[in-house]
Amino acid sequence: MAVVYQTAIAQVSTIAANGWASNSINTVIFRKNSLVTFKGIQYAAFYDDEQYVVLAKRKQTSSTWQTRRTVYKGDVADAHKSISIMVDGDGYLHVTWGHHNQPLNYCRSLSPGSLELTPKMQMTGAKEDKLTYPEFYKMPGGDLLFFYRDGASGNGNLVLNRYQLKTKTWVQVQNNLIDGEGKRNAYWQATIDAKGTLHLSWVWRESPDVASNHDLCYAQSTDGGLTWQKLSGEKYVLPITATTAEYACIIPQKSELINQTSMFADDEGHPYIATYWQGANDKVPQYQLVYNIGNQWQIADLGFRKTSFSLGGTGTKSIPVSRPQILAWKRGANIAVALVFRDEERGSKVSIAINDNLKSNNWQLNDLSTESIGSWEPTYDTELWKDKKILNLFVQKTTQIDGEGNAKTTPQPVQVLEWKPSPEKK
Repeated sequence: MAVVYQTAIAQVSTIAANGWASNSINTVIFRKNSLVTFKGIQYAAFYDDEQYVVLAKRKQTSSTWQTRRTVYKGDVADAHKSISIMVDGDGYLHVTWGHHNQPLNYCRSLSPGSLELTPKMQMTGAKEDKLTYPEFYKMPGGDLLFFYRDGASGNGNLVLNRYQLKTKTWVQVQNNLIDGEGKRNAYWQATIDAKGTLHLSWVWRESPDVASNHDLCYAQSTDGGLTWQKLSGEKYVLPITATTAEYACIIPQKSELINQTSMFADDEGHPYIATYWQGANDKVPQYQLVYNIGNQWQIADLGFRKTSFSLGGTGTKSIPVSRPQILAWKRGANIAVALVFRDEERGSKVSIAINDNLKSNNWQLNDLSTESIGSWEPTYDTELWKDKKILNLFVQKTTQIDGEGNAKTTPQPVQVLEWKPSPEKK
């Protein structure tokens, strides 16, 4: 059954009716990206009910999608093994899928705009045997960046590759950007601002147990990841370690801190990090926004949640809230921010918290769907937001069993929800 959205706020388009829904593999937050727009054409990817990788495209203003089932399948029993896509500056679609300490699965379209894929390819051939969390990011000039973890949870390092349009080849920029030193690993998110500065944030994890997540760190690069610095401009000696990292926020272990923070940078290059944890003054885990304007890290505790939960154990967890996405934009003289999330308190709908002036802590809550979307987490078309300030969310009702597993749920529609900020009042 399709999710019904509040059309006064958002519009919805259905890509297909047969999306795999027996776990959250299509709707985990670390899909970079589930949707991407290039020159007015929007692309999407998902696993269907027979576990095949399916690609789709449409004119961004159309509700009619063209879909193509590829020859590739994924191990959908593990929700880590999601699909990520991006389009380079020449219009080629890049696709990666099926990773949780697995060898690289990667290919790209045969021609610009095509849904036909090449055979599997290497990137650089180095450190491509144990990948997890592969993510694409697009540079202003059209080159791509590709982040992934090399190694296991609690003991892994961050690798960064770059795809060069001129040569149509990948090079390895960093083979160990953040070093867990055999004791821990970083769970990161990144974003690229309008000037091409790369912003990176992460939490540390000391073991495979999610309860060992702690602290929130930051780094930035102005040269495509070759060199890195703190917000103050102080250069990092690479690799970054727990001793040398800039700490945006100190958060103890066992604070219900989730991994994979959400990262955003506004048009002025200010970084925003969204996640959740239970602060010292909180009675339950709350959504938190950590941001830096004027070279000072600040924390906004949204504070609207009322029910408790506890994080612990391994594997993909069944959690009553989703990890959030964060967006920011200029609204007159103010900075407006929006946090997109899902919470059982609100019936597990697509929800949004909006603050029209970041200097206040006045968050207005609204739901963009009228029915539950299960274990969904928000992913969105980053390129469409950059270009037009239109939010397109990938939405599907999914069910996640704690610690992996197959919920044996019937296939569910794969949809795109569109939302725009309301016009500024004159």
